[in-house]
This record gives sequence, structure tokens and C-alpha cells, in this order.
Amino acid sequence: MISLKQLKYALAIEKHLHFKKAAEACNVSQSALSTAINELEKQLGLQIFERNNKQVLITSDGDIILTKARKIKLEMDELLQMSQLNKAPFARPMTLGIIPTIGPYMLPKVLPSVRQSYPDFRLKIVEDQSHVLVDLVRTGEIDAAVLALPYPIEGLMSFNFWQEDFYWVSHKDECPNQMEEITSEELEIDKLMLLKDGHCLKEHALHACSLQSKKQESSFESSSLHTLIQMVAGKLGTTLVPQMALDQLTYNESELRAVHLNEPGPHRSIALIIRPNYVRTDEITLLKNIFNKELTAFYNQ
Repeated sequence: MISLKQLKYALAIEKHLHFKKAAEACNVSQSALSTAINELEKQLGLQIFERNNKQVLITSDGDIILTKARKIKLEMDELLQMSQLNKAPFARPMTLGIIPTIGPYMLPKVLPSVRQSYPDFRLKIVEDQSHVLVDLVRTGEIDAAVLALPYPIEGLMSFNFWQEDFYWVSHKDECPNQMEEITSEELEIDKLMLLKDGHCLKEHALHACSLQSKKQESSFESSSLHTLIQMVAGKLGTTLVPQMALDQLTYNESELRAVHLNEPGPHRSIALIIRPNYVRTDEITLLKNIFNKELTAFYNQ
């Protein structure tokens, strides 16, 4: 009989494409994992993996089996979680994904309240780009994720809890003292530095400025907002940052000026995303409410 353990091992191999790494991830010996996979393939009467000393490949039959295995594992995980539904909120650990352009700026504002309200809550944070987190939510490897919308999340549910605009940040010597607003037409595009491709913040910034169809000519791109701010401080260009990040990015940077981007907003929405059949929706709603309350209090103080 096929076991959940065998399916778990197979999914680990799919993820790592390496038997030794998969065994380490499952906390078993490589020989035990190999034996389980060999038995699984024997029971199914087909080969899931092609392997040699250099690589592991997934067969066409294996693709079908692994797709079904992911669904079975997800259903079983959610079935086991149902036993916790009548317990106090956050009695079980939760893994929350968050993108790098939100995590460092939002978490310090909201987590103290979460810890105060639920001191025994074990929350694990996974930081990665949006496309990775969406896949992890879909496969059940994480419980939920915090993303900036709009972003493609077909088949998932979103719980919006914050909206914000972008601010244009420049060196004070390159910004008139009386300027409080700036439009996209007033931006010097050749001096605008944005995050490199793959970060949804770049797409949101370009969309807010109606520049999504134009080539962005800056010779510098970064994967870090902090690096962009240092480049601006060095008079190497300007950038756009979300409101949530302003206080941390411009703290102790007296040489910088931040001016609101005067384009129709909000320029991005922040949301928790989950699977439609996720059994801990009530807890996600609690988190959403805490996040909204703390962010509102921070920006209204």
C-alpha cells in the first residue's frame, strides 16, 4: 500500500532534485529514502525519477504522480489542522511568507502587538519574492503570504489590510525646497533608479507613473531599497519608495527629501493571501485586523 511517507519523500526529491538533500530535509538516511522511492515506483508500476550519479530528472509519468501527491499531502495537512479549530487562536505554529519590500518595514510595526496579544504564538517568517511565495502557498509549504497587489494570484484568496502611495526620494540639492508633490511628467526618468526585474515593487512604481510600456534607462538597478537610498544620498539619481518604508529608509538621512507622487492611487495594496480551502481562515482574519490596526495607529500618531 502506498504511504504518505513515500509521497512526502517523493515531493522532497522533486523540490531538491537530489536524493541526499531530500533525505536531509526529511531527516532520514539516503538509503531509507531511496528504498521508499523504489518501493513506491514498484507499487505504481512506473518510474517517477530518472537518476544517475550527476542528476535527477522527473519523468512524464512522474509529473502526473507528483501533482496528485501534492494534492493528497495538502488535503491531509488540512485534515490534521481541523483538529485544532476549536482550540484558542494561534495554538499551532504558522509559517508566513513576506516579500523583501514589505518585511523589514512592516514587521517591526505589527509584530510587537501580535506577540503581546498571543505570547505563545510560534510564527515563522519566510522572506522571498512574490512568485516564489505564491507557489509555496499553493503547495501548502507555507500557511499564508503578505504580498503587494496587484499581482497574479489566480486560485488564491486575498485579505487586503493596507493601501499606500509612492514617494519620490532625491538629494535635497536636487529638489526645490517648497516642493510637496511631484507628477510622473515632472520626473527625470533618466535619473530614476528602481529595483531590478523580478521585484513587483518595480512594476508597481512604473505602473503608478504610467511608464510600464517605456524602457527605463537607468544604468543602475538593485535588489535592495537600502542600496538605492544610499545611491540617492550620493547624488547618483533618484528613486521611488512606498510610504511604509519611508521612516526607516530616510532615518538619519538629512540630505534626502521625500515628496509624494501625485498620481491616482493607492499605488499598491498590501494583502494576506491563502488557499481557498485553508482551514485557519479565522486566524488570518485576526492577523489582518491586527496589521491594519497597528499600521493605522503608526501613521496617525
